[in-house]
Amino acid sequence: MAPPPTDGSGSSGSGSSGSGPGLAGIFTGFFMIGVRGFGGVLPWARRTIVEERKWLTATEFTEVLGLCQFLPGGNIINVSVAVGSRFRGGPGAIAAILGLMLAPVAIVIGLGAIYDQFAEQPVVRRAFAGLAAAASAFVLTASLKIAAPLRGRWLAMAITVLTFVAIAVVRLPLPLAMPVLAVVSVLLLWRFET
Repeated sequence: MAPPPTDGSGSSGSGSSGSGPGLAGIFTGFFMIGVRGFGGVLPWARRTIVEERKWLTATEFTEVLGLCQFLPGGNIINVSVAVGSRFRGGPGAIAAILGLMLAPVAIVIGLGAIYDQFAEQPVVRRAFAGLAAAASAFVLTASLKIAAPLRGRWLAMAITVLTFVAIAVVRLPLPLAMPVLAVVSVLLLWRFET
């Protein structure tokens, strides 16, 4: 990954004299990701981190996400730790996680209490079916944006397709498929793209 930007881009509200976003900027950036992340946080994380705040390039985001998918825990939580710690170390990681989780935890607790009262209503069931369809389209769109840096890299695209087929079509167990495919992809890309 390239070093963080030195022009302070994306540090609105951070009050930091260092490069990249400050703690307040990291907190508010991830807070907005968490607040807007209905149906999936990953698309909003990419939009905020790459397109709006310009903390990372599209390629850097894809690299961070790729690494975070192989770590235990939620991918977006891992991304928040990676991005927060990249710019402000441990305090940045904490600011990112707190920002990311504060609103969703409160919202889920509140909505859970409401859902518990009305779950059996037909209108509620239909609403959830519609939300699921919209969320699926949102995640598909984000997946295409995340894969964009791979365009023109035929071997990387082939590995992407192979991974999709292995997990989604053949239905190999994720704990088995991911480590094997990770090693194979690293070796192939190292051998043929460097």
